[in-house]
Amino acid sequence: MCGIVGYVGDRPASEFLLEGLRRLEYRGYDSAGIATLTSSGFDVLKTPGRIQGLADLMDDHPLSGSLGIGHTRWATHGPPTTENAHPHVDYTGNVAIVHNGVIENYQSLKQALMAEGYEFKSATDSEVIAQLIS
Repeated sequence: MCGIVGYVGDRPASEFLLEGLRRLEYRGYDSAGIATLTSSGFDVLKTPGRIQGLADLMDDHPLSGSLGIGHTRWATHGPPTTENAHPHVDYTGNVAIVHNGVIENYQSLKQALMAEGYEFKSATDSEVIAQLIS
């Protein structure tokens, strides 16, 4: 089971998102990530492993933006890698998603989208959602 958090407010979203993910650690996970929305698009940090690894990344690459989403993942499709961690951003860079669940027909959806020229960065079923919305 994954954990999902979101924040919209006046302060930097990343600190709230990281704390929210820490509060969900008891649920178990194999990777974690955060996306914040800035005036130039989404800033995304993702990592396999513990949330502390994500916090360390944030120390080196602070995220700006006062709106964001965070996610902890248990791998169902695709191994626990940076590319497969959530959030996923669509090919236009306009949509970022996190997802809990399994998309049974993701392979056929992915193949159809790839035939139309969509590019995928992960081996997950969830990335299909971002591409379909865009």
